Amino acid sequence: MKKRSLFKNLRQNERELRKTIILDAAVKLFRDNVFNGVGMRDIAAEAGISPATIYRYFPSRDDILAEALLQDINKIEDRLDNMLKNRQITAKDLAIAVVDYFLDNEPTFHMMCHFLTSGTVTPEAKNKFNLIQEYFINMFNMKIKMIAGKNHDVVHTHAFFASIAGVVLTFLHYPGLNKQKKREYMHRLALSIITEGGRLPMPD
Repeated sequence: MKKRSLFKNLRQNERELRKTIILDAAVKLFRDNVFNGVGMRDIAAEAGISPATIYRYFPSRDDILAEALLQDINKIEDRLDNMLKNRQITAKDLAIAVVDYFLDNEPTFHMMCHFLTSGTVTPEAKNKFNLIQEYFINMFNMKIKMIAGKNHDVVHTHAFFASIAGVVLTFLHYPGLNKQKKREYMHRLALSIITEGGRLPMPD
């Protein structure tokens, strides 16, 4: 009985290792290539497995994307926890941290935008993403409450995150600026959202 249990555990560990290899291969391809040009065959080749084998672990590319996003949410949550634990931070610091995370993890940002804007996502993967998005927003709201106080309204968190994502989406490939200049400009815009609410002058 113990041998059977050990064998089962080994098989499960092997399966999780294969899934990790597939996810790492997918993220690498999304980083190095045009996002929409990467398919299941490409990911399988990068992972060193057959196209048929990859479907044993993930039924579609969208399912791979959802799983990869879940892993990355754990990373950004750890980053925010470390920021809150090690020093006093402000909402401005959080805004800069989110901008930098998206810029430093561009495949993650593209995956998120895919789920938010594509009309071709499979229902199963879309349901996964909805759960991931809900978890992330709730997690992020808790971090902001630690700074702004328990009475902070989640509506402000939604507006905050949507605005920061919009800044990155709009200026990620903006012409005429190098990467560092674009980062600095996005920082300025993110801080403007925090300090001024992105207000525009209104005509009299």
